[in-house]
Amino acid sequence: MINVWIGLGLLGQLLFFCRFLVQWIVSEKRGESVIPIHFWYLSLAGSFLLLSYAIYRQDPVFILGQSMGAFVYIRNLILIYRKRKRLSSGKGQDFVTQGDPGLPAAGKWPHRSV
Repeated sequence: MINVWIGLGLLGQLLFFCRFLVQWIVSEKRGESVIPIHFWYLSLAGSFLLLSYAIYRQDPVFILGQSMGAFVYIRNLILIYRKRKRLSSGKGQDFVTQGDPGLPAAGKWPHRSV
């Protein structure tokens, strides 16, 4: 049974590593630093697996560290989907371009990060 838990812990660590790898590859392809949505899903999955492992190990420091991150990952996913919904419904511009004549109009950026 211990080998299963170690496997889950290692898988959680692998997912956490993959989130940075995905972010790096996407940023290199776009020529700018971006955080793709896959980063947040990998963060959430890795966090869940590591939290499960931490609970099994009964490590309060590890449990606290992994449980707090999940709130951030979920909140970022909610914000991304709200923005997508707002932009697809035509109910508003991208907040970055509102009221700033020095910036291009919404949708005119060469690369979108969402």
